[in-house]
Amino acid sequence: MLIYVSGAYSKGDVSEIVRRACFAGDEILRKGHTPLIPHLSHLWHLVSPKPWETWLEIDLALLERCDAILRLDGESKGADREVAIAGYFGIPVYYSMKDIPDVKDICEKDM
Repeated sequence: MLIYVSGAYSKGDVSEIVRRACFAGDEILRKGHTPLIPHLSHLWHLVSPKPWETWLEIDLALLERCDAILRLDGESKGADREVAIAGYFGIPVYYSMKDIPDVKDICEKDM
């Protein structure tokens, strides 16, 4: 699955927030899936700043192409919006890493 990592970005230490999103991406990889970490656009924003609305448009276009979303803990209106949009498109939302199935478990179940 392509799993979108959704969580706060603008509240708190941005470096720590991006780091946390990357660690979530590592866990998704370990489960055999592909993470999409929109927080990494932070680097793009440092080089070429864009309005907040532009980043939201990009994130939502990417989200629509994902198979699932992982909602990280923490208050975030943007992440809450992403979860609502995922629901609209019927994209499953995981609130805990433990709820994301391992690819090997999925494969064994299908056999």
